[in-house]
Amino acid sequence: MQTEIPISQKLNISIEEAASYSEIGVHKIRELMKEEDCDFVLKVGNKKNLIKRKKFEKYILEHDAI
Repeated sequence: MQTEIPISQKLNISIEEAASYSEIGVHKIRELMKEEDCDFVLKVGNKKNLIKRKKFEKYILEHDAI
């Protein structure tokens, strides 16, 4: 039996979870992830990208507009 971990307790989250959590669209998050100064992306292998939740939260809190 697998226990569901709340997003607020996860270290890393998927792009879809980040979109749901932040109410920012998936496409906008993907755009932000491509920016050179983006520090909230965790690359796993060659394809999958995860989002470092705390750094993503910090990024949002530091910006007035995205």
